Parts: sequence; C-alpha cells; structure tokens
Amino acid sequence: MKTKNFIPSVNFHLWEPCNMRCKFCFATFQDVKQSILPKGHLPKEEALQVVSQLAAYGFEKITFAGGEPLLCPWLPELIKEAKLLGLTTMIVTNGSRLTEQFLIENKNYLNWIAVSVDSLEEDTNLKIGRAIVGKRTLSNEYYKDLVERVKYHGYGLKINTVVNAYNYQEDFIDFIIDSHPKRWKALQVLPIVEQNDLKVDEFIITQNQFNEFVNRHGSVDTLIPESNNTIKGSYVMVDPAGRFFDNANGKHHYSQSILEVGAKEAITTMNYDIDKFTKRGGIYDWVNLS
Repeated sequence: MKTKNFIPSVNFHLWEPCNMRCKFCFATFQDVKQSILPKGHLPKEEALQVVSQLAAYGFEKITFAGGEPLLCPWLPELIKEAKLLGLTTMIVTNGSRLTEQFLIENKNYLNWIAVSVDSLEEDTNLKIGRAIVGKRTLSNEYYKDLVERVKYHGYGLKINTVVNAYNYQEDFIDFIIDSHPKRWKALQVLPIVEQNDLKVDEFIITQNQFNEFVNRHGSVDTLIPESNNTIKGSYVMVDPAGRFFDNANGKHHYSQSILEVGAKEAITTMNYDIDKFTKRGGIYDWVNLS
C-alpha cells in the first residue's frame, strides 16, 4: 500500500560510464564505483530484476539515465521489460549515440526521449565538458536534426538544460520554438557532495542569475524551471548499484539494495517530498503523446 508521499515516477541511473565529461555533473557515482560497483553498472539480469521490482512496487513511469544510458548494450531489453510491465518509459541521453536504428527498433516500447542540450555555442560546450571525451562537441545542426528525428518517429521529446555560469545569459528561444519539445526543463546547476564538489564552483550561479535565464525564456510555454531547492528531495532515484537514493541534504543518501530487501523495504529510509515533486510539475500527462 502506497503512502500519501508516494511519487509515481522513478529515475534509474543504470549506467555510470559516460562518453562526455560535463564538469558540473551531479550524478557521477564515483563513490559507488569506488566502493561497491567497480564496473559502474549491474549485470543485465540484475538490472532487469531492479526494473521488475520497481514496476511491482507501483511506479507508473521510469526514466533510464546515466552516465550515458545508450552505452548500455542491454538498454533496449530494460526498456521493453519496463513497458511490458505497464510503465511509461523514458531515456535521458546526451544524444551522441542516438542512432536511426535505435529510434526505429525501440519505438514500440520507448515513449519519451529527453535530450540534454546545455548550450548552442561550441566554446561554451567545451568549457563545461559537454563534449565527447571532453573534446568533440555536437553541432547545432546535429541537435536540430536529432530532435526532428525523435519527433518523426513518434517519441515524446523533452529537452534538459543545466543552467550555469557559462550559459545563463544564452538565448534558447529560437531553438526551443523550432524544436517544439513537449517539455523543456531548465535546471539550476546543483552542487552535490562527492559527485561534483571538486569541479562545480566555477559553474555555480545565484538564484537571481537563474531567474534571469527563466525570465528571458518566459514566452516558452513548455518551460519547467527547477531551482536548487526545487530539485533537492523531489526525485525518486535509483543508483547504478540498484539502491534508492535522495539528494535532499545536498549529498547522495543511499538505501539498502533493492535486490536484497525489495523496493518496498528499501524505499522506507528515503527522504522524498511529494509536495516538491508536484509543485515542479512532476505529474503530467506522460501517457498521451498526441
């Protein structure tokens, strides 16, 4: 039986490895990799069990994230498993590995694709590390073509932008209007202890600077702004080792393993805030993509 604090959406960060080097990344999971999971991910069968447990618990939507989830060879199997168990499915990707073959082969089981686009300027992407091995950026033309292909194949398109010291003065209006995502999430760069605290200082912005970015894009009706306070504690998340975690206190707090004690028991020690989740627009019509 779910409590009144039940959040129906879960993010499974199934894959620690990433082919980009974003310096502000607040989900590096180096602590997990160094302590209990040297490869940075579970074996396929255990990852499938985590998905099954999450579905059995009652989640309605699952987002597969990383790292870069498209580096995972069995991601399509996880997506299919989740869909067959009744969940709405989403991936969050940097877009570099989002091939035409993937788009064609997964459209029966994958509902949403969220593409991370932090800047439309090559120099800015290089400064923040939004580049393959930190050196090769994706061009504006690449992003424009990518979002059109995502929509062409019938996926729900979402765009995520981490607002930071190097892009908060940038204007995304034309790109967003042309891309026409169903949701555009602007997230204030978030310092998390043991995740990005050694590199994040140069990227931190004030609340006023974040508001400046949001106000500049106020005409975009699909914009969902998320300040640091809004983000903390409002996401149900699972780490690459198959544990729930929260960031309510500015650091990852992990549960026991879902595989060992089950989702129902593991989630009891988490600090998730249903009010924050609701206020940030976490509940929307994620089933109807028309």
